[in-house]
Amino acid sequence: MSIDSIIKTPVNFTHSAVAELTRLMAEPGFDQQQKLRVGVKGGGCSGMTYVLGFDIPKEGDLQFVFEGIPCCMEVAHQIYLHNMSIDWQGGLNSRGFTFNNPNASSTCGCGTSFAV
Repeated sequence: MSIDSIIKTPVNFTHSAVAELTRLMAEPGFDQQQKLRVGVKGGGCSGMTYVLGFDIPKEGDLQFVFEGIPCCMEVAHQIYLHNMSIDWQGGLNSRGFTFNNPNASSTCGCGTSFAV
């Protein structure tokens, strides 16, 4: 990977999200070739859902590093996710990653789908 393939981060992660992702990457058996894929796909009650999971980068992906977390994203997804913030909630009533997306015109009650 050349320095030209690393770009300014299109999304941000809170400290709690970075801590949880770092914990997951430290688990035994984690494939160090994988990067955190951030993206979108069609579906959900508002039209689009977020994609967040570890994956092998594909040719043409944007690649970036946020506080030591190697990430990748399809180029076309930038327009939907630019300046989005991803948080980790570890409470009993709300557990998991949450998305604060300034590009979303509306979101559903579950917080995992949105419209633009």
